Amino acid sequence: MRSEGVTEVTESDFDTEVLGADRPVLVKFTADWCGPCRQLGPVLGAIAGEEADRLKIVELDVDRNPGITVRYGVLATPTLMVFRAGEPVKSIVGARPKRRLLQELDDVLTS
Repeated sequence: MRSEGVTEVTESDFDTEVLGADRPVLVKFTADWCGPCRQLGPVLGAIAGEEADRLKIVELDVDRNPGITVRYGVLATPTLMVFRAGEPVKSIVGARPKRRLLQELDDVLTS
């Protein structure tokens, strides 16, 4: 299910990989059974390759990591949450085409 350039995080390494990252991190809250999550995989893989210097992209399985899911109030998949300096700064629910997603992430990528 994972795409190239998108790594998986778990409850054990979330704080280090996401909250302690040196650049903004987009977390895809996903599940194996989620069709729209699978559709979003190639889109995020492409963005991960193009924006690697400005944005780190990871995914977290909501079924295997319920603590993080509850901590951030994630109720639907896919939810994309952007973290900067350890804090969530943007939340997007649902799959989107690459162009629209990049537009919605523009403020994160340019600041």
